[in-house]
Amino acid sequence: MKKNIKTELSENFAPGLVVFLVALPLCLGIALASGAPPLSGIIGGIIGGIVIGSISNSNISVSGPAAGLSAIVLTAITDLNAFDLFLCAGFIAGILQLILGFIRAGSISNYFPNNVIEGMLAGIGIIIVLKQIPHALGFDKDYEGNLTLFKNGFNPAYFTELFNAIHPGAIVVTLVSLTILLTWDKVDFLKRIKMLPGALVAVVVGILLNQLFIITNSNLAITAEHLVTLPVPQSFAEFKNLVTLPNFNGFLNPKVWIVGATIAVVASIETLLCIEASDRLDKKRRITDTNLELKAQGIGNLVSSLIGGLPMTSVVVRSSANANAGATSKTSAIIHGVLLLVCVLTIPFILNLIPLATLAAVLLLVGYKLAKPATFKHFWHNSKYQFIPFVATVLAVVFTDLLKGVGIGLAISVIYILQGNMKRAYYLNREKLNDADEITIKLAEEVSFLNKAAIKKTLKNIQSNSKLIIDARATSYITTDVLEMIQDFANVRAKEENIQVELIGFKTTYRDYEIDQESHIVINHRRAM
Repeated sequence: MKKNIKTELSENFAPGLVVFLVALPLCLGIALASGAPPLSGIIGGIIGGIVIGSISNSNISVSGPAAGLSAIVLTAITDLNAFDLFLCAGFIAGILQLILGFIRAGSISNYFPNNVIEGMLAGIGIIIVLKQIPHALGFDKDYEGNLTLFKNGFNPAYFTELFNAIHPGAIVVTLVSLTILLTWDKVDFLKRIKMLPGALVAVVVGILLNQLFIITNSNLAITAEHLVTLPVPQSFAEFKNLVTLPNFNGFLNPKVWIVGATIAVVASIETLLCIEASDRLDKKRRITDTNLELKAQGIGNLVSSLIGGLPMTSVVVRSSANANAGATSKTSAIIHGVLLLVCVLTIPFILNLIPLATLAAVLLLVGYKLAKPATFKHFWHNSKYQFIPFVATVLAVVFTDLLKGVGIGLAISVIYILQGNMKRAYYLNREKLNDADEITIKLAEEVSFLNKAAIKKTLKNIQSNSKLIIDARATSYITTDVLEMIQDFANVRAKEENIQVELIGFKTTYRDYEIDQESHIVINHRRAM
């Protein structure tokens, strides 16, 4: 049942506002790290919210300039020696992503196991916390949005520099902001004020507190280098000069095509990883059409390149902030893009008063929720086959980067899976699936995460007001990924669409799952929340 516009806005305005506050310094920081004009990052964020948000059917994912592309962008701009030529490469990347969407390359996301995705999220959470602690202390040498640790090796001198740069005013703002954010999460009547998120209150209080420090000539006053820094054009002509248009002569340059292809591949892989993660962050466990997502990303990068914006991907930091703020649909992503556009055009001087310490407090909580100890306990109790790939992915993401980390996690997962016998996941008469009132799925002896795509497709096509029987009497092993998918289907979608689900042959207790032996329905899943 579709919600009316008023309900959509009331449920998603506050999350959109929170994502806007998180995205603003990230867009600027990533543009700075990429060697691109500051406004190009903002343009990418606007297009990621409005254009990609409108086309995509992901309810949680938010797109924008990504830290994972910053090194590629910086190298490309340096090699091409012209930002307008790089924009042509971004345009080519958009075309290639559209092609990937039409040839259904998004289907590869079905083969990312859940423990690797959760490991990726936890690894990014740890990085966010470690990278935001200096900003919370008033040391803003590193750009916002940098998700790389130990890039130049371990440098003890860094800690001396950090200690000497500690700003007491930034610490005060951080502590006050954290207090507000934590209070907003704990006090019931404050949580019910949906249109007033704690992040906005923290930002307003942070601005007012710093202005009080400035007025009273306090040594706690936070100076401009520790605040958000947006370009503030004084006229339309000056604003026009800040925007760079693509040079399409780049179509004749082989280097431009190589850069475009590189961006398309890396951006598409990062997007598919983030979409899988976002679907897991979605409380309703809705499934995103990954092929449509690649098309949306392609169109977004085409539009962004045409008006001087950076290339984009779906981004974990923004998406997790969106989910934590309580977003229920993609309306929040669109709202964040609209707020970026309106505020940057109308009130950049007010946005430039926001202390980076306040935004660091918001991101510290986002990082903690991604990497909370309960997640590690959940996989520890699941078995070594779940825990080892999970923790390997966490460590690899922290000490290398996102793509290498996920690659290592996938390799370890595949090694474990190949120890077993990969047989057909289930037996089903596919011809009768669309019209049958009762469908029986007979699972094979072993069901691994490689069988997840086929089972997910079948569950997606189950019609409303029907009966589904899943028979596991001949099954000796079912991966947690498939069990979680069956649980989500039985406890969420089946109830909403009046689908009767009966589970036969499942063990009374299968790791973290309990089966009601009378109704045969998954009644409890003791996993980390």
